[in-house]
This record gives sequence, structure tokens and C-alpha cells, in this order.
Amino acid sequence: MIEYSDFQKIELKVAKIIEAERVDGSEKLIKLKVSLGTEERQIVAGIGKTYLPENLVNKEIIVVANLAPRQLMGLESQGMLLAAHDENGDPVILIPEKETPLGSQIS
Repeated sequence: MIEYSDFQKIELKVAKIIEAERVDGSEKLIKLKVSLGTEERQIVAGIGKTYLPENLVNKEIIVVANLAPRQLMGLESQGMLLAAHDENGDPVILIPEKETPLGSQIS
């Protein structure tokens, strides 16, 4: 169990995917350019076996905005998208129910 104060440290925000492309040499990784309204970031996500890059553009997603950057196959990932897994273990991207202002804080 974590304390509520620990949960409050996580910045979950609404972002929109503005570009998406496969990472060369990887079956799973997709490089995303996302907009948080006031800034753009690059996120590298392991969703390439389930999603086609061209089907991701313009989707709103939820991201962890204050995660420390991490290198994946030589690319910097500046956040993490939230996903669940279906009954087959495939990722399912979590999206807002309706259009939401970019950068909105999730609480």
C-alpha cells in the first residue's frame, strides 16, 4: 500500500499523439510525439504488436508526465502512456471518454 501523498506525486495528464512511427529494429516499440498543450514530448511505448502507428495519430491518451526520462534503443522517452492488458495480454491504451483539454491533470 502507498500513502495518498505518494499518489499525489504522480502527474497524470491528457496528451494528444501528433506523430507516431515504428522504432527501427524493434517489433514492439513505437516512437510517439505527443502534445501536452503547452509542450511537446517524445514517448517510446511497447505497443507496436497491437497498434499501427498511423492509427494512433490524433488519439488522446493519458501519460505520466513527471517520470524521469529513460533511454530505449537509443531514443529518449520523456514519459509513459497508460495502458491495461486484455485477456490475451495485449496492451489497451487508456483514453479519455470524451475530448479533453490537452495537459489536463488527472485526479
